[in-house]
Amino acid sequence: MSLDTEWFNVAMTAGIQLTRRAFLADLGRGSAAIAVLSVVGCGQALSSATNRPSSGVTSSSTGPSASPRAVAPSGVPSAPPASADSGGGGSDWTRVSLGFVSAYILVRGGEAVIVDTGVVGSDGEIAAALRSIGLGWADVGHVVLTHKHSDHAGSIVAVLTAAAGAKGYAGTADLPAIIAPRSLTALADGDTVVGLRIVATPGHTIGHISVLDEKNGILVAGDALGTVGGTLAGSNPQFTEDAAAAKATVVKLGDLQFETLLVGHGDPVLTGASAQVKALGQS
Repeated sequence: MSLDTEWFNVAMTAGIQLTRRAFLADLGRGSAAIAVLSVVGCGQALSSATNRPSSGVTSSSTGPSASPRAVAPSGVPSAPPASADSGGGGSDWTRVSLGFVSAYILVRGGEAVIVDTGVVGSDGEIAAALRSIGLGWADVGHVVLTHKHSDHAGSIVAVLTAAAGAKGYAGTADLPAIIAPRSLTALADGDTVVGLRIVATPGHTIGHISVLDEKNGILVAGDALGTVGGTLAGSNPQFTEDAAAAKATVVKLGDLQFETLLVGHGDPVLTGASAQVKALGQS
C-alpha cells in the first residue's frame, strides 16, 4: 500500500474532515493524489469542511431517441454535453465528477433530479453542470441522497439552499445522520420519485438506496457498486456497515434490468451493465 493510500484510509476511518483540496494540500502530491482518491471507497461521517473540490462534467442521453455514445479510454463518454430532455421519450444524465466521487443529474421533462451532492463545497460544480445542460437551481425539483456518508451528502445543505423549491430524500435508516436545511423525505424499497424507482440497497450503510430509471435503463447505485480500474466491484469492505447485506444487494441488483450503471466511485458502465452486475453477484 502506498503512503498516499494509507494516509487517506486512516483519515477516512478516523472520521477526519476531508475534502479533495485538503488532501492535496496536505500531501502536496498533485495528480498522484487524485489518482489515489479515484479508487478508494467513501468515508463515514458528515464533514463540515468548507474547501471546494474541482470537477469535470460528462453528459449522456439515453432512451429511444438516443444515439450511440463514443467511449473514451477511461470509459467515460467523449461526446459533448447533451441538452436537457424536453419531455420526449428519452432522459438525460449528467455526471459531475468531483475527483474521487461523482454526483449525477437526471433530467425528466425539463426537471432536474440530483442524485448525491459530493463533499462539502461541491455545489459550485453541480451548478456548473446544470448550466452545461441549460438548467439552473430553479429547475431542480428533487435531490436524492443514496446514503449518509460525507462524500455523498456533504453538500446537501448548500444544494437544498440554492435549489429552494427542491424536495430532499434519503433512505429511512440514514436520515438521522444527515443534517439538511429542511426535512428530508424518507424513501423505502419500491417508492418512486417522479417516475424513478427507489431500490433499497443496504450494506454499505443500512439505509443505502439506489435510483432506477426503468424506462431508460439507468441505475444510479451510489456505493452499492463501484468500478475500480475498470473492474466492477461491490461495496468497499472498509466502509461497509453490513457485509452480508452488501453481498445480497449485488445479487438483488443483478436481477434488475438496466443498460447503464452510474456509480459513486469510478467510471460509469455504459452498456450491458445489468448482465455484468449479475455475473458479479454469482461470483
